[in-house]
Amino acid sequence: MKIFEELMERGFIAQTTHEEEIKDLLNNKKCRFYIGFDATADSLHVGHFLQLIAMKHLQKAGHVPIALLGTGTTMIGDPTGRTDMRQMLDINTINENANRFKEQMSKFIDFSGENAIMVKNGDWLLNLNYITLLREVGRHFSVNKMLTAECVKSRLERGLSFLEFNYMIMQSYDFLKLYEDYDCVMQLGGDDQWSNILGGVDLIRRVLNKQAYGMTFTLLTTKEGKKMGKTQKGALWLDANKCSVFDFFQYWRNVDDEDVLKCLKLLTFLPLEEIKQYENLKGSEINKAKEVLAYEVTKIVHGEEEAEKALKTSKSLFVSNETEKNMPTTYLLDESFEEGKIGILNLLVLCKLCESNSQARTLVLQGGISLDDEKITDISKAIEKEKFKEGVTIKKGKKVFHLAKLK
Repeated sequence: MKIFEELMERGFIAQTTHEEEIKDLLNNKKCRFYIGFDATADSLHVGHFLQLIAMKHLQKAGHVPIALLGTGTTMIGDPTGRTDMRQMLDINTINENANRFKEQMSKFIDFSGENAIMVKNGDWLLNLNYITLLREVGRHFSVNKMLTAECVKSRLERGLSFLEFNYMIMQSYDFLKLYEDYDCVMQLGGDDQWSNILGGVDLIRRVLNKQAYGMTFTLLTTKEGKKMGKTQKGALWLDANKCSVFDFFQYWRNVDDEDVLKCLKLLTFLPLEEIKQYENLKGSEINKAKEVLAYEVTKIVHGEEEAEKALKTSKSLFVSNETEKNMPTTYLLDESFEEGKIGILNLLVLCKLCESNSQARTLVLQGGISLDDEKITDISKAIEKEKFKEGVTIKKGKKVFHLAKLK
């Protein structure tokens, strides 16, 4: 199976600017393509992961990916999918975030030799002359047409700043710059980037009289259409310091039955023939496919050794020796205790299972907390310091497990 057909079969492809030409380009030729990553946080998340998997598929097929770190566009902020303006970040924070992205991406994409390219758009965007940009680039954009773009239209009622309105122009200019300097002929991105990608394709046609291409990928959503990768603690980060390996594993181990096959196709490199064997699993049998999904995704992101640990822990959550080795753990200090005890609410906050005492109180009253498999509903419950010498297993809801232990 050729690469275009494989991407289609796996469910990646949402829209293309020139389907037959792109199919021929990917199947029969070699090209350079790019995906942009704005450095809005200090870690990549699962939404980025889908893009990286697509990049890797194409790299394996012989194409050259360009990872564009948005050190310039992050200064503005993409309004796509937002109900309000993004938080403004300073250039030092943006560059630090971009460096973290670079480290993480290198785990998935082979940047050795000429196999892949990494660039920062701040290298050209931050030095642009405003008047020159308006004359050479801005004149090719119709405000009327820009107002019809979904990323702009969805924000008009709440208000769209002029700063954000320029984002499409910046992204389009990126494509033009990469086409000229790196012979990059195609831009890829999530389906919510369709309007921005079209802007770049059109700009290249108008300025250079050249043909460029665009292709979008399916957004990673649940069966209800909600974006995947949201947890009670926030985004599903790829950094183990922001989301433990065990929590990451458990997220995929507990996806909805109807989402398992889609995730196996999109987020793993398992052969399609192998994935098909899980299509007819019903009831509790689907748990086998969930375990495979969790293991494979965790292996790609955190390595085989960590995936093995998470798998082992998942299978023996209440076997103390195994749990202690691999479960996310908070070590309590002597000052964490008052008169030799710690209140349940303080414990949950210290373990970062709740953001505040108020949130912890609600969770306990709703019966969402167990200690060593004993449900706790008393918000005044205090646990003796002595118990933490061996470790106390905290269960939050049905899926989140944590170990608290005296240091």
